[in-house]
Amino acid sequence: MSGGPAADAHRPVLLDEALEALAIRPDGLYVDGTFGRGGHAARILDRLGAEGRLWLVDRDPDAIAVARAQFGGDPRCTICHCRFDELPVRLEQAGLMGQINGLLLDLGVSSPQLDEAGRGFSFMREGPLDMRMDTSAGETAREWLARVDEKTLAGVLKTYGEERYSRRIARAVIRARDEEALPETTGELAALIAEAVPGRPEPGKHPATRSFQALRIAINGELEALDGLLDRVCDLLAPAGRFVAISFHSLEDRRVKRYIRKHATVGDLPPSVPVVPEALQPRLRSVGKAVRASEAERSENPRARSAVMRVAERRA
Repeated sequence: MSGGPAADAHRPVLLDEALEALAIRPDGLYVDGTFGRGGHAARILDRLGAEGRLWLVDRDPDAIAVARAQFGGDPRCTICHCRFDELPVRLEQAGLMGQINGLLLDLGVSSPQLDEAGRGFSFMREGPLDMRMDTSAGETAREWLARVDEKTLAGVLKTYGEERYSRRIARAVIRARDEEALPETTGELAALIAEAVPGRPEPGKHPATRSFQALRIAINGELEALDGLLDRVCDLLAPAGRFVAISFHSLEDRRVKRYIRKHATVGDLPPSVPVVPEALQPRLRSVGKAVRASEAERSENPRARSAVMRVAERRA
């Protein structure tokens, strides 16, 4: 079953490049770790034969509902609602450790999530301060802001948003809370942040951009979930299996880059060791250089400007 208009409505960034990097075999087993709206899944299924298998994974209930509607009737598909760090356990329970021919991650927030005001991811659309990728679990952004202390909030804004005015913004949020005027909507929070930031430090970028990114990452535990999955990637992949990750900000890309480098190099050995022991042999090899979107894609889709794709292969 291939994707129709619904699958094509939100074309993923670096789609053709990611499919090429996966080196899809018709009889292979693949995992789309970020289903979104099925753009990657539809194209992967087009390349799979009757014996091929594809796991469709997402933590967003809306994405899972789309996956079931589009691909629930395809016997090649397994649909899994979970976080990144829960995925290795699900695959292990299915007896699939060491059998994955390709694992694809398209990290960050998806276009449908940004476009839906009710999700609260974007200050460009007035909506409730939710920001949860899984709307069935966990605290909303407003619930978190209602209890967090100023120091922790400033740390989140600085670490996850690289926000230079993190302390000013945190102070303004806590002051509003103390005055029982804590923002309830994305627009209200964006306005409060803009007022706390002196001038317009980044031309062309709203003063709340970095803070919204930081809050989203913190609310969803995105980096912790990514770390949990990265720890098991080598165990998941079959020999010659490919790991393909597309990142949209430096915090994600840095983790992926470090992971690949760590497992693709031997490291320091004493001069007295002439041959690398089997236990210390690299488990991965880096495939090519980091890939960025073409100028044509960047002009058509502004989201593609920050995209970076890295690829690694499990050594035999």
